[in-house]
Amino acid sequence: MTQEPTGADVVIAAQTLGDTVHRTPLLLSERLSTKIGRPVYLKREDVQVGRSYKVRGAYNYISSLNAEERAAGIVCASAGNHAQGVAFACNQLNIHGKVFLPATTPRQKRERIADIGGEWIEQIVGGATFDEASAAAIDYAKKTGATFVHPFDAPLTIAGQGTLVKESFEQCVAKTGEEPVAIVVPVGGGGLLSGTALWTKQFHPNVKVIGVEPDGARSMEAAFNNGGPVSLDSIDTFADGTAVARVGDLTYSISHRLVDELVHVPEGALSTEMLDLYQVEGIIAEPSGALASCAVARFLPSLNDLPAGPVIALISGGNNDVSRYADIIERSVVYEGLRHYFLVTFAQKPGALLHFLSDVLTDNEDIVFFEYTKKNNRDTGPALVGIDIDNPANIDSLLARMKNSGIHIQKIEPDSPEFQFFI
Repeated sequence: MTQEPTGADVVIAAQTLGDTVHRTPLLLSERLSTKIGRPVYLKREDVQVGRSYKVRGAYNYISSLNAEERAAGIVCASAGNHAQGVAFACNQLNIHGKVFLPATTPRQKRERIADIGGEWIEQIVGGATFDEASAAAIDYAKKTGATFVHPFDAPLTIAGQGTLVKESFEQCVAKTGEEPVAIVVPVGGGGLLSGTALWTKQFHPNVKVIGVEPDGARSMEAAFNNGGPVSLDSIDTFADGTAVARVGDLTYSISHRLVDELVHVPEGALSTEMLDLYQVEGIIAEPSGALASCAVARFLPSLNDLPAGPVIALISGGNNDVSRYADIIERSVVYEGLRHYFLVTFAQKPGALLHFLSDVLTDNEDIVFFEYTKKNNRDTGPALVGIDIDNPANIDSLLARMKNSGIHIQKIEPDSPEFQFFI
């Protein structure tokens, strides 16, 4: 298949996959259903083979290779999830493969790639971003004759990813007797979004398809605004599974024509949604895996304009390294306005710190971080102080007390260069 795929190709891909991949659960989220006033179902690809939907496209692509192509081996670039799908396919089909990973790929994903691929997979880690890893993988393919298995911008990959929405749709109808009125999809390079749009708009054209990007990697939005794919100058790699600087030519063409809405969510809100998924639904989602449910929870007022009926949000992956939770919690409480940082210049006299504690802070305000900015000479530098409050509305009262304290205090705003330097 070299031309643009169709919804029918998604149906063929579903037949190719058969029982090779899991038919993952579609579960009602009472939390989100209550919040938006309509049933919201979460498609749990976090429990898929490799804990991500990516195995669908990878297996569909690799299983199509002829004997000569299989003998030459395959190569791919990935932020981690596509690599696990490729590793699974290589192990199942006895094909040797090399995986190029950016240095930001979490350790948990690298370990899973090794476990899933076994002797059939070799990892090569290098480059700061997915796009750098991709360039290295493409160069390797050209030099060796190995087949480059694109993670999103290839017809067979797109068709394979589209099987996720076909399956979700069938489960929704079986559970509720109703078709969903909207499908909400995370967006990185656009493979899942374009596969979703192809199948949905061919067979159920009235169902709304909504794509969600992280604020720090809005490459599909940039392509929409530019009239074609462009490379972002920089990206935030927090949502590493969707941290793509340039979407695909094919995925852009399909998405621009068929997708109804494209939105973006801040990384802080994404962190809060990850914690809510864990604490309420018991779902361990990676940042990109929580994009769709985060948008449903906070950023899609357009859902109110749809006819009655369920909404499906795709939980695309669950490969989250537990060591990242400290960062996730930090991003969440800062975004929610529950943690604030200040540079406090204490007077060099006895009782200065006690004055701050007793006259500035009140009940339900706690110091959670304290560090002098000049460790070798504390008399000449302010202290960096992190304070938790119990309600974001109380920040004005805290700032007023600081202003009246006589202490020189500077608030460090989350979007300031100082915040990125100190925190």
